[in-house]
Amino acid sequence: MEDPLDPLMSEDKVPAYNVVEEIIREIDHTIIIYRIYYLLGIFVYKFQLIKKDKMCVVEIPRALLESQGNDGTRAEQELSKLIITRIEDEESWYELRT
Repeated sequence: MEDPLDPLMSEDKVPAYNVVEEIIREIDHTIIIYRIYYLLGIFVYKFQLIKKDKMCVVEIPRALLESQGNDGTRAEQELSKLIITRIEDEESWYELRT
């Protein structure tokens, strides 16, 4: 059941979704973006990523996503670093239960 306080977002509602998707594909093209939630209380987008039988959650501040394109490469480098750090951390990946 969807939480109205933390709504599920479609990719067209997420700022700079295409930038996030491109960064993830550059790291590993087998990772897919499963779902995205917007955490209203802390202004963060929560990306659920899946690779094979594991899931990783990457939380990205709304301000960082909105600054893509405005702040140039600095904002994109910060976003890349955040995503890469999380994806490459083996402890960030959890087994999916079926």
